[in-house]
Amino acid sequence: METRNIVVIGASAGGVQTLKSLVRGLPASFPGTVLVVLHVPSHTPSQLQEVLSRVSSLPATAAVDGERVKQGRIYVASSDRHLLIEKDRLRVTRGPKENRSRPAIDALFRSAAYTCGPRVIGIVLSGMLDDGTAGLWAIKDRGGLAVVQSPEEAEYPSMPQSALQYVEVDATLPVAEMPKFLEDAISEHFVTDSQGTALERMEIEHRVSLEGSGLHAGVMKLGPVSPNTCPECHGVLVRICEGSITRYRCHTGHAFSLQSLLADVNDEIDRTLWNAARSIEERILLLREMADAVDSHKDRTNARRCTEQADAAERYVEQIRKLVLSHELFARIPSIGSPHVRVDSPGGEGGRSEASFD
Repeated sequence: METRNIVVIGASAGGVQTLKSLVRGLPASFPGTVLVVLHVPSHTPSQLQEVLSRVSSLPATAAVDGERVKQGRIYVASSDRHLLIEKDRLRVTRGPKENRSRPAIDALFRSAAYTCGPRVIGIVLSGMLDDGTAGLWAIKDRGGLAVVQSPEEAEYPSMPQSALQYVEVDATLPVAEMPKFLEDAISEHFVTDSQGTALERMEIEHRVSLEGSGLHAGVMKLGPVSPNTCPECHGVLVRICEGSITRYRCHTGHAFSLQSLLADVNDEIDRTLWNAARSIEERILLLREMADAVDSHKDRTNARRCTEQADAAERYVEQIRKLVLSHELFARIPSIGSPHVRVDSPGGEGGRSEASFD
């Protein structure tokens, strides 16, 4: 007989107020351990632990690598670091990004599922795109509980809606009802013999987040090679299928959902087109400078040729500029959830949401 005593929570855009509301409702006697990942830009030190400490009866601290997990505590991921669990200790690593983020929700959820199995309760809150969906699937696969914020309540419903689309969740709740749900769930005893269907895959991906080397961890065993390449490092991507979820991981270790991969590909196209425009404009400047130079030597024929080439380049760069500014080419990332839920384009640095703390 065991009890569920590990709660992992993931949030992104719109998540700060939601997290404050959730932890405010937990009593000082809460017997579980709470681990939180909120997407924040890598260059912004996270102050989330201080924000949560001001409203929670439980102490909230930034996770420290190697620290022993204690009950009745809230541990918060630092910016630019993954928060993981290994045995009975916290791990704080700078492993490869997942879904364009570090810390990543999926990395924490998968780590908890692999390490703690059915003792885990996973919660997906407000956020853009779909980080947390694959991790919540892993928690369910290992016998844990999956909870999702009601999409109609979430400020940014994409993450909750994606989780509902792909995971058989145990509860979809307003945040105000989650503390009571957690108190009841943590006090329940359970018996399970399930090891899950993806334990070996979870082990490989857990090692990637811990050690940072996808190739050494065995990434190439995770699935067939995809024709796509990693937007982060241009390495080979393998396709991973879990239930109806399709996602990707490169041999270096970067991981992507379908939506986050498309968002990164959009960014790569954007950078490439701007670089092309810059290079052509530099050629135009050089050609016009050359035209002036040869014209000063009375070489009117070559001066005319340089001017004609510069004029032609102007027409080409205008076409590229139209592509860069195209609303169709860079349309918002399609939502995979129900059509009535609004679609959110990626925001913040590199497409990630920028959280504000108040």
